[in-house]
Amino acid sequence: MEPQSSEVFDPTTAYSASATCIKNIPTELRPREEFVRRGGTAVADEILIAILLRSGTPKKNVIALARELLVRAGGMAALSKMGFEELLALKIKGLGPVKAMELAAAIEIGRRACARTPGEKSSPVREPASVYRLAAPLAREQTQEVFWVLLLDIKNCLIGRPIEATRGLINSSPVHPREVFNRAIRHAAAAVILVHNHPSGDPTPSAEDITITKRLVEAARIIGIKVLDHVVIGAPGADTPGYLSLRERGLVNFDA
Repeated sequence: MEPQSSEVFDPTTAYSASATCIKNIPTELRPREEFVRRGGTAVADEILIAILLRSGTPKKNVIALARELLVRAGGMAALSKMGFEELLALKIKGLGPVKAMELAAAIEIGRRACARTPGEKSSPVREPASVYRLAAPLAREQTQEVFWVLLLDIKNCLIGRPIEATRGLINSSPVHPREVFNRAIRHAAAAVILVHNHPSGDPTPSAEDITITKRLVEAARIIGIKVLDHVVIGAPGADTPGYLSLRERGLVNFDA
């Protein structure tokens, strides 16, 4: 019989970078085994992320890598807002393009699962304030401009969830009519409302915002779909509601 080691495993070090190999962690404390044993709702955030990452680096086990990702991202809430490019921009050793893509895909699945699904009844979208209530949760804490499209039926009720058409500055990532209206045609939408955010908090539209809106209104007219409005989401202030409607301001003729 081989002699027993006198070293006692300290579970408080299981998730530290010093335990570089996952095999050095007792089986019951490894991410997958802990998930099965305790259930997904009971395990720590880093365990869930470690399961998605699958492996660490030669100098850092996957749990420590997951913890570093959480710290660098600013917590689970901030991580849940990140996309592929933002994850790569963290420049974390062990989080390459493949892992970043898989993690971004899992985040997107969560977003879609929490959003309204096609066929679910909704109240009519009658004014810009309604658009703001729908879009503000999506726009909150975004670090870059995102352009969404709301698909509406003939009663102005939302069809499905808001669709992300493009991400990044509109003047550098222009919105193409094809990206906006393909889904509208597929879902037999009678009308659409355009929405994008200004991370600065100032919802004042740029000249480029107005130009793109006019181009999309004209394209929609050709295919028989109405563009009802373009709402820019900012941050609410003492004297401002946190959004601006191009229709209300008369900046674009949506009825021509």
